[in-house]
Amino acid sequence: MNTIDLQVEGMSCGACVKHVTQALQPLPGVSGVEVDLQSGRVKVSGELAQGSAPLLMALTGAGYPAKLTTDASTSAATSQPKAAGCHGGSSGGCGCR
Repeated sequence: MNTIDLQVEGMSCGACVKHVTQALQPLPGVSGVEVDLQSGRVKVSGELAQGSAPLLMALTGAGYPAKLTTDASTSAATSQPKAAGCHGGSSGGCGCR
């Protein structure tokens, strides 16, 4: 079993956590998704033979750009515009802002 740690931008509420989880959980090989809303980190576990690329693409497609977590990337940039999705103005947003 592998574990991939990601830093995800744009999460600010429980609905965001749900959207991120729903974007990752159905991917082949994913057996677990742990989202830490406060830090913006997501831990994905499973038999992730294709590595992080499918995870990053799924999150970007869901409106939550992400990158692999390293010691130097402990927080999401705050000056970037919000992604489409929950808070980006698309229809059906969660309404927390």
